[in-house]
This record gives sequence, C-alpha cells and structure tokens, in this order.
Amino acid sequence: MRLLLLLQVILFTVVARAPTAAHAWRKEGHYMVCKIAEGDCQFIYDRDCHNMKGEKDMCVVGGINNYTAALMNSSAPSVDPTVSLMFLAHFLGDIHQPLHCGSVQDYGGNTIAVNWYNRTMTNLHRVWDQDIIEKAMKDYYGNDLSIMTNVIMLNITENWSDEEEQWEACPSKTKTCADKYAMESAQLACDVAYAGVKQGSVLGDDYFFSALPVVRKRIAQGGIRLAAILNRIFGDNNSRLQSI
Repeated sequence: MRLLLLLQVILFTVVARAPTAAHAWRKEGHYMVCKIAEGDCQFIYDRDCHNMKGEKDMCVVGGINNYTAALMNSSAPSVDPTVSLMFLAHFLGDIHQPLHCGSVQDYGGNTIAVNWYNRTMTNLHRVWDQDIIEKAMKDYYGNDLSIMTNVIMLNITENWSDEEEQWEACPSKTKTCADKYAMESAQLACDVAYAGVKQGSVLGDDYFFSALPVVRKRIAQGGIRLAAILNRIFGDNNSRLQSI
C-alpha cells in the first residue's frame, strides 16, 4: 500500500512541477522562488524568502509552510483543501529544481541564453524545467510518464533505499523542513546547473549527462518528502486524503 501511494505521489509531483506562468520568475505570483545573491550557494530564510516588493515569507519555502498549515487546518471554512494540496505539490516540485533557488541577478537562469544541442535557443532555467526531462523521456522512456515514474520508484527501493530515511527526516511535526530542501537546491545550482555555463553556451551530452542524475534524484526526493508531509498531516486517515 505504501509503495502504491508513493508511486501516485511521485507521479503527481512530476506533473505538478511543470512550470506555470503564475509562479515563474518572470511573472511574479503570490509566492516566488528563493532570492539568492549571485555566487551565494546557501539559502537563509530571513534573508532570501521575500517577493520583489520585499514582503517577507513570500517565497516557495513560505508557500510550502503556508499550504501545509492550511491542510492541517483543512476543516476551517476559509480553506479549500484541494487547492492547498495542489499548490503544496507544485511548490514541492519547484523547490527541488535547483534553479528555483538560483541567482536573483539572472532570475534563476532565465536571462542566460543557451543553445540546446546546437538545435534550439532556450534559456538555462527552461533547460532544467523542461528540456532535460523531455530529452530523457524521448531517449529512455518512450515518452511514457508512467515508465519514468516506475524507474524512479525502482531507484528509490533499490539504489537509494539507504538515503530515503534521511530525505524524509524532519524533526518538526508541524513544519516541513523546506529550508533544508532550498539549501540543497541552492548548492546544486552552484555545483551543477551553473557550472561552466555562460551566455550563449552550447549545452549537449556532457551537460545533459551531468544534470540528468540530479533531476531524477530531485524528483524522487520531492515525491518522498511530499508523501512524508502528507503522512504527518493525515496520519493513517487515508480516507480523508482520498476525499480531497
């Protein structure tokens, strides 16, 4: 039962992490990604969690905390648990994409123009949001999302099983530990996403094969952590979760 639920959560996470205009860097929505200075490979909540107007708590980490709290109080008349769950899943996907905790100076790679396989002009943020996954889907999974999801599940149960407990660990029963997820992404942005990339770079196999393992693992971590958050919220009350 747990594996079936986790499979459904990971599939939901993959779909939910798809970029939408309302919450992208270029169109500021209600919550924004983390705003980190160029070259700073860490996330500090009090410094980095704000929107373009400087309003505190208005970032993806704040959004995750907000919608988790809403689901914990889903009986309140002002709370729509379906909307809260959708946004929670979306933001969990966002925060595990390294460039959502990238440099504020280049809008998380949005202003870094790159050439993808000498065929397509794009930008670095889109490469991580879309192009890497699309190439992997075409080359390895026959454009079948369920195959990709099953491969990630197999990695969780076999190759990453000794890491799973650490991924989902969170000492708080009422919070999400999303700060930790943002810190991981900020470090990966420095170490992998931005590594060797400049304006006009041609990104091909070398970049793809260095990035793909990160993308796969971050999707897995996002799914594991979403499942853990839902378990903390709903416990064994699966009927309540399924009714949302």
